[in-house]
Amino acid sequence: MRLPALLYRVYERKLTRELIGAQIPHHVGVMLDGNRRWARKAGFENVSHGHVVGAQHIADLLVWCRAAGIGTVTLWLLSTDNLRREDDEVATLLQVIPDVADELSAPGTGWRLRVVGSMDLLPQAVAARLAAAELRTRDRTGLQVNIAVGYGGRQEIVDAVRALIDESVEAGATAAELAERVTIERIGEHLYTSGQPDPDLVIRTSGEQRLSGFLLWQSAHSEYWFCEAYWPDFRRVDFLRALRDYAARHRRFGA
Repeated sequence: MRLPALLYRVYERKLTRELIGAQIPHHVGVMLDGNRRWARKAGFENVSHGHVVGAQHIADLLVWCRAAGIGTVTLWLLSTDNLRREDDEVATLLQVIPDVADELSAPGTGWRLRVVGSMDLLPQAVAARLAAAELRTRDRTGLQVNIAVGYGGRQEIVDAVRALIDESVEAGATAAELAERVTIERIGEHLYTSGQPDPDLVIRTSGEQRLSGFLLWQSAHSEYWFCEAYWPDFRRVDFLRALRDYAARHRRFGA
């Protein structure tokens, strides 16, 4: 074993020991960013290949989350902004993402999938494959994995409010009653992630330090951790460092 690899293993074990008995997030959101920049750095002519490599890394992250005792993970794979572009990158993503869902829903994996996003914005064949993958895992009790596809935080809030209004109108609510029904709790019940805890920790790779609309409503009290590594280079050591940093923070659910 080369010395750097040995030191890496030693450091990984050290971080693992430090997390024994520590505060662990129940729900982690991850922005898998930097695939194209990784591909350029690696010398690929077609930078979309970075998405293929990044997709192959997702199962590693889920194994790490399960081992750490995390219950829910939300992975942002494709935004509504991405879908507005018509280029090779989007075409690649629309091929890769259903393959990821099929692999995660395969027998023996144990992951329980939920697709979150505006499915009506996706090509019908893609939406159908994602729905089928989710259905195959509905009776599982393992790690909850939210696949955010065609996802935008503002659009999610709009969709939630519209669903609340539709529900209220169907119930025969008056305008005054409808106004009273628009509460934080009721809007939360109509979000894509309804019934799940809000994310305690949001991780973004690639060095960017912004949310870009990811889980806007749910992340009001989340802790954030930004990593310089591009997603395909994100290591278990990086993940453990994020958990250690989270465990050391004093969370304030207010100003």
